[in-house]
Amino acid sequence: MENLTIIGAGAWGSVLAQLASSNHHQVNLWSRHSSESIEQSIEGKSIVISAISIEGVASIANQLSRSIDPDVILVTATKGLDPETGHTPSQIWQAAFPHNSIVVLSGPNLSQEIALGLPAATVVASKSESAAHLIQKVFATKSFRVYTNPDPLGVELGGTLKNVIAIAVGVCDGLQLGTNAKAALITRAMTEIIRVGRHFGAMPETFWGLSGLGDLLATCNSSLSRNYQVGYGLAQGKSLAQAIGAIIGTAEGVNTANVLIELADREQIAVPICRYVYRLLNDEITPLQAVEGLMERDLKPEV
Repeated sequence: MENLTIIGAGAWGSVLAQLASSNHHQVNLWSRHSSESIEQSIEGKSIVISAISIEGVASIANQLSRSIDPDVILVTATKGLDPETGHTPSQIWQAAFPHNSIVVLSGPNLSQEIALGLPAATVVASKSESAAHLIQKVFATKSFRVYTNPDPLGVELGGTLKNVIAIAVGVCDGLQLGTNAKAALITRAMTEIIRVGRHFGAMPETFWGLSGLGDLLATCNSSLSRNYQVGYGLAQGKSLAQAIGAIIGTAEGVNTANVLIELADREQIAVPICRYVYRLLNDEITPLQAVEGLMERDLKPEV
């Protein structure tokens, strides 16, 4: 039995707490509304899991920099890119805790379905094989299958970049462009995601797994996806503020699109689909203009 703290009591943090508790682990779920301080909540714990939005990761990691022993396993279940540095959540945690094992947890995990006990699977990735296997056992249940992976950056980028594509697919469905268009969009998006991942050193094969293709399919085919809902709303004529205001929780793809384009411009990475999403989110083009722009791009080989 492990003694752990989950930072973040939103839908995802609560589901992770539910899974770990069902395996008889001792779980402390902390939020800013908790009666104890965050330092008190992690005292004596062997595992600390971050399930907060990307905007809060750097400040929380900095706040805890002197409160976590080197033998504590840190798990990040956050999807996104830091708006200030462009770093992934695991990169932020590793910089703050260079001697701790960091595990990335990501996959096609719509929290509402998991909370209902519906079958699902996820990936835990770490440079430490033993840490990944331990976290695998903490969360695996009869209805929640957990795989391990040695490529934490690839697992993390797959779960992050698909949120931008989910906005694009929401637009596609909102405009009623059909199944052919949606299939083409998702397929070409995979090429784009892999291109970004390879540039930063991730393993290409990781993106064909649960945290890449799996998460992309789940997010692009469910109205439970907040990023999909934002894209759908934009296609219906809503402003970005109205589309965001209509959902519960955070659509991480909005911030990710902005940060990704900064990285793509600096590193000279071709991301045409994500760039059109970025332009749409920043009110530079309409949904129809985004579609026209993608369709009118120069012809080229598929591979």
